[in-house]
Formats: sequence, C-alpha cells, structure tokens
Amino acid sequence: YAISLTSCAETPSLIDGAAVLKHSIHLSSIRNQNQNPHGNSQYDYQMYAIVHHNAKSCQPLIEKLGYKTMLVDVPVQVNDIQGDFLRENVVKNGCCGELEFIKLWAYTLVDHPFVVHLDLDTVVLQPMDELFNAALSGDSTTKVMKKDSVMWEDQRKVYNDSSSTSTKHSQIDAFFTRDYNMVRSGKTPVGVQGGFIVLRPSMEAFEEYKTIIREGDFQRGKGWGGKGFGPFYGSMTFQGIIPYYYDHFHPGTAVELNRCIYNQMADNPRDKRTVNDVVSGKCRDGRTDCDDCRERKVEDVVTAHFTLCQKPWECVVHDQDVLQHRLCRKLSGEWYRIRADWELSRNTGAKAKAKGKASNNDTNANTKIDAQNAVVVVGEGKFQPEHFRGFCNRGGKRGFLH
Repeated sequence: YAISLTSCAETPSLIDGAAVLKHSIHLSSIRNQNQNPHGNSQYDYQMYAIVHHNAKSCQPLIEKLGYKTMLVDVPVQVNDIQGDFLRENVVKNGCCGELEFIKLWAYTLVDHPFVVHLDLDTVVLQPMDELFNAALSGDSTTKVMKKDSVMWEDQRKVYNDSSSTSTKHSQIDAFFTRDYNMVRSGKTPVGVQGGFIVLRPSMEAFEEYKTIIREGDFQRGKGWGGKGFGPFYGSMTFQGIIPYYYDHFHPGTAVELNRCIYNQMADNPRDKRTVNDVVSGKCRDGRTDCDDCRERKVEDVVTAHFTLCQKPWECVVHDQDVLQHRLCRKLSGEWYRIRADWELSRNTGAKAKAKGKASNNDTNANTKIDAQNAVVVVGEGKFQPEHFRGFCNRGGKRGFLH
C-alpha cells in the first residue's frame, strides 16, 4: 500500500490521516484474523510513502508510523516535456500540478505483486482479496469477483479507440474508479478518480509513462493524444494519464470498479441537485438509470474517500437527515471508530484503563472499540463523543484533537 506526499502543509492532519489509513489496512489484513466482521484476508501488507523533496521534513514522522519512505522527484522534469501546451500549463493543473506525477513511482515497487495507491483521506473498511485474487489468477476476467464490485456488466469496459496500439486482452493490470463528476454527462473518455488505484508494478510501465510525459502530446481542448482524455480536472496529470495509458495503449487490461463499493465518495450520480431526497437530472455516466451511491449501506463499502464528505479531521457533523449527509455521517463514524481503535492498540495502558471503566458502564469513558461499536469514547473531546469518539471539542477543523 502506498501514499504520496507533495508537501507538509497541515502536518498534524496529515499524520492523523496516515495513521488511520494504515490501521484500517491492518484491520482488513491477515494480521487481524477472525476480528473483521467482513471476513478474513489471506494477504499481508507493507506500507510505503512516496515523498517528494518538498515534503522531506515530514519523512521522519511518516516513518515513525511504520511507512517505508521513498524520497523522489517528479519522473520527468517540466523543462524536459517536449509538448509546449503541457509544459506551459501542467504546473497549475489539478490539485498539485506536475507533483501529482510522483504517484507513478508506485509502479517501481516491483518486489510486490500488486500495489494499492490511496490518498490520505481514504479509509479501508473491508479486505480487497477479490481484486488480488482476480488479478493473480492469471485469468483475464473478473469471474472470481462479486458482480456488484465491477462498474459495467461486461466487466471489462474500455472506450473504443480505432487507433489504439493494442487489442490484446491479457492479464488484469489495474483496478480503478472513474470520476464522472468531472465531465459532462455521457461524455467519454472519463478520467480516473486519483485517490484510488490498484496496479501491477512494472518498470516497463513506469518507463512508458515517462516517455508519454516527456513527449507531452496533450492538446488544447482535446487532451492526451488528441483523443479526448481531457480537458477535465487533473487531466494533464494522474487523472488523465492513467486512462490514456490503459484505455488507449493497453485496452482490456484494467477494470473499472463500482464507485459505490470502492472509493465511495457519496457523490450525486446525476447532473442536477438533489432536493429533499428527490433526485433529478441525467446520469453522469451515460446510463438511462444509475445507482445512487449515497443510498448504499455502509456495510457495502470496501474503501471510502472523504472528498465530498469533507476531511474527517475537520469534525464535520453531517447531522441533517437528508440523502447528501446520511452516508457521510456513517463513513465519518467509521473513520473515528478506527482512529479510536488505533489509539488503544498503541497504548496498552489506555486499553487496560478502558476495560476497567467499561465494566462500570461508563459510556463516556476511554473504552476498547468492539465490532458492534457498543463502546464509544477514547479521547478527551466533549463534542458529540458518541460519534467523534472524544477527538473533537467542537465542529470544524479547529475542533479536532490531534
């Protein structure tokens, strides 16, 4: 598992995010046998942090959490990009400009059969064994996966491109979700959502990405290769180059996952606002009818990504009984449950104290988190302790207790 750091801005929140993410992965790994209500995993894990030189001061803090760090620069210097439009504009594209390309270093972790790259505002709630089993089976299908986990019925949808350089369907090399919120309804190609990708490491693939970036064939209004992979948010960097690589150069080797199950963001699937739980507008993914991920049970979610729901360490209440907030509150509650469990797992003294208080039926005491969430509070915060587990003193970013 890998994360990427491009700066040390908001370092305390960064550390909390990295700690909770790592612990959520631990809880869904083979190291937590018979403890996860969603079943056991047969896979172990190793944590990596891909750290840009701008974030070097964060490196020791991340290493203390158990991450192996890779101090890197961008795969291709901006001045070395041959395409004028990309070279002149990539530095201000998306969230982080050309620094977003450091995520591609995940392809160099060739000591592992697969790498899961996640943003720090992500949490893992269930094992992802079905993905690894499908990819490592040597089959080019997703038959071993749950039907609900894959976005399209044919399970291996790629956008038709008559000029594609490859037509061979071979092994599965990647899983990702797409961000339909960033394009006009029904438009293709669609960029990936950059906070989640499961990839097969390959130095050959890494070098191919470097060649694509260096050539810089990103055209104004037409995107990568003039094929429509852009313009959209982040299309010059990770969100655009990933679908360009898999849809254009290597079609049939990547699987688009159901974003209601993986990388769940509780997004509106239609192009008009939801008012009083009434949805309206066209489906953004081009279908006549589409699932509304906001209606999913939290038990269905394998990984969640706090984008529209806002960062969990901002103590956002989400207490309105409307479609836009109900799932966000439940996902936030899961993040704080795991935050509390991590606190206790690293502090045996607090755990022993918690058990003693729990036996006295003190529902506001420091207590061990169990599978039924029967016990609540670990921190000292007084703001909605039944939800925030004692880690918030008030709503908002300043209310979070790091």
